[in-house]
Amino acid sequence: MTTARDRGLAAALADARDRPDGAERCAELERIASRADATGDPRTALSARFALVEAYLHRGERWRAVEPVRRMRATLARHPGLLDARPDELTRLRRHQRQAVEASFGTPRVGLDQARSLLDALAAELGEDAAPVAELRCRLADHLGDEPAARRAYERWSEADANDPVGGCAGCAPARRADLLAGWGEPDAALAALAPALTGWVEPQAPPTRRGERQAAAAGATACTDQPERALAVGLLPWLRTGAVTRAARAHVRAYRRHRGERTAFPLLAAHLRFCALGGYLHRGLEILTEQLPELDRPADDLSAMEFAAAGALLCGLATEAGLGGRRIHRPGHGSRPAAEVDVATLGTQLQALATALAGSFDARNGTGHQSGRIASWLAERPLAAPVSLAAETEFDEEPEADPAEPGPPGPEEPAPLDAALLAAALDARGEPYTPEPDGTLAGRWGEATIQFRLLGRHGDVLHARVVAQRRLPADRRAEAYAFCNAWNHDRLLPAAYVHEPGDGTLVLAAGISTDLSCGVAPAQLAVLVAAAVRTGTAYAEAVAALP
Repeated sequence: MTTARDRGLAAALADARDRPDGAERCAELERIASRADATGDPRTALSARFALVEAYLHRGERWRAVEPVRRMRATLARHPGLLDARPDELTRLRRHQRQAVEASFGTPRVGLDQARSLLDALAAELGEDAAPVAELRCRLADHLGDEPAARRAYERWSEADANDPVGGCAGCAPARRADLLAGWGEPDAALAALAPALTGWVEPQAPPTRRGERQAAAAGATACTDQPERALAVGLLPWLRTGAVTRAARAHVRAYRRHRGERTAFPLLAAHLRFCALGGYLHRGLEILTEQLPELDRPADDLSAMEFAAAGALLCGLATEAGLGGRRIHRPGHGSRPAAEVDVATLGTQLQALATALAGSFDARNGTGHQSGRIASWLAERPLAAPVSLAAETEFDEEPEADPAEPGPPGPEEPAPLDAALLAAALDARGEPYTPEPDGTLAGRWGEATIQFRLLGRHGDVLHARVVAQRRLPADRRAEAYAFCNAWNHDRLLPAAYVHEPGDGTLVLAAGISTDLSCGVAPAQLAVLVAAAVRTGTAYAEAVAALP
């Protein structure tokens, strides 16, 4: 039997890219990368590991990306000129390098030596004062409990270029800074840091118009698809600590409406639970805990699980003191743990044990006691505001009145008419560079492919992605080019391949993907469509590059 690995590596890699997301796809990509290493094909090894890293990130297993990133850096060390002609890929690798370092903050399964090695390599290329390096130095020092070092790095980060393409989402940077400042006991400074992400958003009496939001996104505003809800969640405790209880309550309701159903928002749920616990909204907090408890069995990472468990334990402890310890909460079964109806007091004990154990795992890896001390301080917190009655609490559950002529911005799952700003926001969320062209086309370079996104159709409601392979063939290979495109179209659904002759003695191998969105598209759906166009377009261009 002939396996994928017995065929050419380019074909095997194309097959692996077309597989459904899952463990088998990741294992095949790793096998292809290892085989490319063994056969002296560093270009394919890099391509396979790029795909592998992105698969791990898509699956929410960021910590698994550390080893393939480390191997990509080793490949470049052996072949230092490999990406000289591909600056976009080098930037892409550095972004993955940053994400690999960030993985060390989220789980003790990544060794600190690995994280520091990747961070030092990034600093050697970008400089210590570059925003991504300064931010990572700051967050690593904060994670270890070295606040003086974290503050020094914070100053460098604050003065650096916020739009560095290697850095994380610039729209989320205010929330990341505010989270650090809040942890250092500076609620006023945290709220000041949040201001760029909250301008025009906090007060429900004046929501932005849908058109205004998209225009801001198209202009490259600091807001991103996670804002303002992420910033609102980060601001909950600072508002509570500075006495702005009503503002905090309204921010909580607005943010939780989105976060309650988003898998990627799990790390923010601890802030909602702590707000309910410390703001006196115990009944609401227990309802949220009941609703979100199943997510604790499949967390984004160990850090978010630890913080969720600690916030839940705090809530249960305060609820028990208030006479609610006998209230029962359903906890679904998971693994060997059977489903059960657990009283609040018992659940609090279970959650505290989990949070303490996870903190101990981090500290054992880190060689410090900082995470255990941080969780202990959370558990010792007392209410910051007078408890409110259930009648007063329910008023925050009501939807704020909206001007019917000016509907609020669509949620990530809410269909809306396709327009240029919505498309720009989907590309902005990826954090990859692209160029707006005079005719409204948004063009970018991904690996071997140039991809142009444009709106077609009478009403501009057809999303079209045109893929152009970087490599051109001489005109005398026309028959071979047509055979390649016919084979591609026979074997694959996307993109639709074709040959273009510009008249200069060369052949351009291009492809296209068109999607009719006349019924509207949700931002989350558009993000999937853009990702699919980039993934399949890149695979097509790489197959062209692999032609003899």
